[in-house]
Amino acid sequence: MSSFTISAAVLMISRPWFIMFLLCSGPLKAQLGTTPNIKHIVVGRCFNYITLVNPSLRLDCEEIWRQFEEAVVRQSSCNVTVEDYNHMFYAMAQTWPCDRFLFWSKTRTLMHIYTAVVPHYWTLEDTLVGYMFNDLIWCGQEEDSGFDFSSCPEWSACRNHPVYSLWRQASQNFAEMACGNITVLLNGSIVNAFSRKSMFGSVELESLNTCRVDYVNIKVVTNLDGPFIESCSEGSIVDLIQILQSRGFRWTCTDNEETLMILQCIKNPKQASCQTCANSLSQIKSLTLT
Repeated sequence: MSSFTISAAVLMISRPWFIMFLLCSGPLKAQLGTTPNIKHIVVGRCFNYITLVNPSLRLDCEEIWRQFEEAVVRQSSCNVTVEDYNHMFYAMAQTWPCDRFLFWSKTRTLMHIYTAVVPHYWTLEDTLVGYMFNDLIWCGQEEDSGFDFSSCPEWSACRNHPVYSLWRQASQNFAEMACGNITVLLNGSIVNAFSRKSMFGSVELESLNTCRVDYVNIKVVTNLDGPFIESCSEGSIVDLIQILQSRGFRWTCTDNEETLMILQCIKNPKQASCQTCANSLSQIKSLTLT
């Protein structure tokens, strides 16, 4: 039996809950204004994180919220800079062990599936700030002391958008912490899998330190049925490799890593490229029942 079918069997048998996650996942929906009950959500997530996710942290969740609120309220929706969040980030300082950093661009759904199966990796969403503010929207209003729950501008409307500024600083901090062997997950089924306009291309890549990072391991993955647009030797991935080389980074690049393809087969088992794997799994099931 090939290593591909064995790996697939392990993934499907040991993590049956995973299929439900795949089937139920969907695109995020934007809110018109600040997320309702944002204080309860943010503070609650903070307590959950320091109690259950990372109990070693000794942080003041109420103080973090106060610093966040001070940065956002009484400001126009397009006038919150990264510097406005300095006190908040100082109140929630955090470090991570080396060799576990995973960066991604245009691969959000697959990234979450991958890190659930391979928990060795940590993404920005796994940090405290990422955990607290993921999928939330917020903005203040200059003439009032509270949040604007009726309408917030799109990220693209202004450079100093309150949500963009927070994630920009969080991304920079995450990249500056990166050390050892790091991983970058990119989508080979789109044009410009690596974009200098993305958060990875414009912030995180620029913040990586050659003295701290040993290898940048690029993983390019395409959809099972294509299109097969970019790879380690074609398209914008080549530009990324050239940038890494010019800055003195050592790197590797892998197209369609086996584990990533197996995870897609779990969601789309009827794809032609998954049939060999599915047939082998059926044989394994038959053998275990006899």
